[in-house]
Amino acid sequence: MTVTMLEGQGLPVPVRLDADRWATRRVRRRVLAVVHTVTSGRRLLDTVRLLADDWRVQVFFTAAPDVFHCGVADFLAELKGVVLPWSQAVQTVFDLAVAAGHGGLHELHAPVVVLPHGAGHNKVVPGGPRGRAVAAPGVYGLSRQRLVRDGVLVPETIVLAHHDELERLRRACPEALPAAEVVGDPCHDRVVASGPARALYRQALRTGAGERLVLVCSTWGPGSLLAGGGRELIESLVTELPPGHRVAALLHPHVWHTHSEWQVRNWFAGLGRRGLCVVDHRADWVGALVAADFVVGDHGSVSLYAAMTGAPVLLARLPDADVDPGSPLAELGTFAPRLRVGRPVLPQLTHAAAAYRPEPYARVAARITSEPGRFARNMRALLYRKLRLRAPGPVPAERPAGLPRVLTYDEPGSVVS
Repeated sequence: MTVTMLEGQGLPVPVRLDADRWATRRVRRRVLAVVHTVTSGRRLLDTVRLLADDWRVQVFFTAAPDVFHCGVADFLAELKGVVLPWSQAVQTVFDLAVAAGHGGLHELHAPVVVLPHGAGHNKVVPGGPRGRAVAAPGVYGLSRQRLVRDGVLVPETIVLAHHDELERLRRACPEALPAAEVVGDPCHDRVVASGPARALYRQALRTGAGERLVLVCSTWGPGSLLAGGGRELIESLVTELPPGHRVAALLHPHVWHTHSEWQVRNWFAGLGRRGLCVVDHRADWVGALVAADFVVGDHGSVSLYAAMTGAPVLLARLPDADVDPGSPLAELGTFAPRLRVGRPVLPQLTHAAAAYRPEPYARVAARITSEPGRFARNMRALLYRKLRLRAPGPVPAERPAGLPRVLTYDEPGSVVS
């Protein structure tokens, strides 16, 4: 049963001042996982699982303020951990806090470790929230606007995936450079670990032997594939591709939680009954990426991770204003072919396959992390150094992704998983 504290109630046993009187197990360190969005929460699980076998440590969760907070309460409930309301989390002292977002972190009473919530730092975002002075646009996660509050650097540690990001951080926020630590990228490592299970992922996506799977990936927002002709593009793929092709749609969790799961399911109901495979957002997305023969994407992180897989990446949308020109995603955009809405899709896929060259993709993939296969080792070492504890036992091995799930559209008006 999930222990969720409601506003106005007292603190649960593990964080009460008199906890020793009530708790079965006395813990030596308390860690707070600060969940801003479902996406950032999933990234944090890659970190807190590294503490799984340590009986000296207890992990707590809280939902931090964020415009994309929808879905966070359900996500936390499924974890079945101790969930503190934000008002109590900011009044409680913790030995460490980990986050993959920035809102409200200055209110915490704990040293804060901040991780990226996607593939590095690629997106350019507006300079400041309402009610505060607006600075120039900056790269999310690297800009001073989000790292510094009232002249003070908020995070004690800034986790980076690649050494190249150190120079980008130095240009954007030089006072943050001493806090940066290159650790690696957990999703990169999971994609690699999942490669041998490709046949199982294809089977889960109902892709037969000899069929070619076209995975359409959309991030969120006005600049995304889904916002800019995505519905028409997906319909063209479903309608025009001959037998031997399978089309799947993978949408950013923000799409599901902003518009609601009911609405997204029903938007795709007609296409689902015509053969479109809609990937359930609650399952691991990595398997769907590993299974693909073609990836059609935009400026989301999945398009960048796709550069690792050996599949041609076609970009249906890449808004220049939203992408940092020095990022690996921008480099991907210099050679990945465009998939044009309104033009026959099969010749475009055929041309992309014929023109595919592994070298530029490998160059971009190498920019995702400079610590390939070492996120778990490096992140675990960082956590225990911050907690001032000796790490117990060996580093857990990277596990392959779980099987993706798809929505099933049986009768008109019915949608089931």
